[in-house]
Amino acid sequence: MEYELKKSKSVSSLCCSLHFWQCKRCRTPKCHSAYLLFPQPPEPAAVSSQLLLATLQEGMPQTLSPTSMFTPCSFSPHLHTSKEDEQGGLIFQDGNLTSASLDALIQHLIPTTDYYPEKAYIFTFLLSSRLFIEPHELLSRVCHKCIEQQRLDDPVLDKARIRKFGPKILQLLTEWTETFPYDFQEERMIGHLKDMIHRIAPCDEAYWKKMNQLLQTLNQKLATLSHGQEGIVKINAAVSDKLVAFKSKPPSIQREILSVCSDPYTLAQQLTHVELERLSHIGPEEFVQAFVHKDPLDGTKPCFSDQKTSNLEAYVKWFNRLCYLVATEICMPAKKKQRAQVIEFFIDVARECFNIGNFNSLMAIISGMNMSPVSRLKKTWSKVKTAKFFILEHQMDPTGNFYNYRTALRGAAHRSLTAHSNREKIVIPFFSLLIKDIYFLNEGCANRLPNGHVNFEKFLELAKQVGEFITWKQVECPFEQDANIIHYLHTAPIFTEDGLYLASYESESPENQTEKDRWKSLRSTILGKT
Repeated sequence: MEYELKKSKSVSSLCCSLHFWQCKRCRTPKCHSAYLLFPQPPEPAAVSSQLLLATLQEGMPQTLSPTSMFTPCSFSPHLHTSKEDEQGGLIFQDGNLTSASLDALIQHLIPTTDYYPEKAYIFTFLLSSRLFIEPHELLSRVCHKCIEQQRLDDPVLDKARIRKFGPKILQLLTEWTETFPYDFQEERMIGHLKDMIHRIAPCDEAYWKKMNQLLQTLNQKLATLSHGQEGIVKINAAVSDKLVAFKSKPPSIQREILSVCSDPYTLAQQLTHVELERLSHIGPEEFVQAFVHKDPLDGTKPCFSDQKTSNLEAYVKWFNRLCYLVATEICMPAKKKQRAQVIEFFIDVARECFNIGNFNSLMAIISGMNMSPVSRLKKTWSKVKTAKFFILEHQMDPTGNFYNYRTALRGAAHRSLTAHSNREKIVIPFFSLLIKDIYFLNEGCANRLPNGHVNFEKFLELAKQVGEFITWKQVECPFEQDANIIHYLHTAPIFTEDGLYLASYESESPENQTEKDRWKSLRSTILGKT
């Protein structure tokens, strides 16, 4: 069974679910988080979650990151003021911008001859504004105000004035295209951008060159993103074909993971390649668009009738696939010794993922090993050295709102900040929990205050969380890519939930009447046997 991000579902389905389960090996109740976001699966991939400790204490990417824009105690030193700015409609508390009318926030985004908004403000407002106004309309209003304020419609332009204003508006447009390139897939956005530059270009020929560079860079980025999305579509098609073939062939003729890669560290590296590649396609705006509601002050329609979350959806599918791939690899071997060997292999892979900072693959592997068809294999588990597995489970335990995981994540983030190599910069968070955090931030605070002002304090916190993620996903993977292993991870056949149960029962006989009845039913429906 596949679990998808359904556009028709409530946004609450984005939040990962917590369930209590009983460990089939030690019979102790545990709490796990199923990383199956859309919709709730009948057989969740169990995930004990607690994270790790001081193995990961070093730093983060050294490019100017969205998170580096934010100061710990205030939003923006530039915005410090002790009273309400009644003219601009901007309201501050303790020096921090907390709320304003939408018009005031738009005005605050617009550069002038002697003012340019701070990077933190630009990122926060461009990220959150789409809850109230579509990007093309926002850019239209920005351009209109610039034309009006800088008198760009005058028959004779004030060249000295435009030469002061021009670099600033070009910088704003550049930042917008670099951070939110998907916005510019719309022709209207490109039209507004070109119109603005055409108006200032007569004052300085360099503006034409700058526009061409901007558009060339944007087109290259959009082409790269589009190519990546097309690749994912092709991979999904290949997987569908192999699933059909897998049902008609005995498992013995299928390749298995140990024949493709027998080194846990190498597989952890290749999983990191896949994770970073998938993450690179997720735009920051998708975290907002996943939770778009109708603006109460907009009497027409929601900002996004068709939520643009396809890359989030693809990433969720990848996690679920990895869970099922792990479970399939464990359940496929006919011999108990071989199954135990595969389990120990994946335990070592999970440990290497943790050391790398790849928490998403780590959680997927633990999820796969905790699925009921795997956890019920008591005879197999009796042959496994489980000490390392229990340590990993403990580190990913959800107790205290995933306290151990969050501690380890902070350690990895600190390592990344002080890193001297891309290897030390890697931070791949447990994605379901990140979505959950953003979901509860969105649900717990209103977008608008009772006076109609935009709750900017909320969006500052949102920008901090999303900005940190955007920094992490931009890290270039330092490991050499193995095309054969990655192809296997993407296309190897996997059992459905029923297939996993059948393989499990075939390996170790049912223990009670319920299992016996299910085994009989599965043999009839899948194998055509009685």
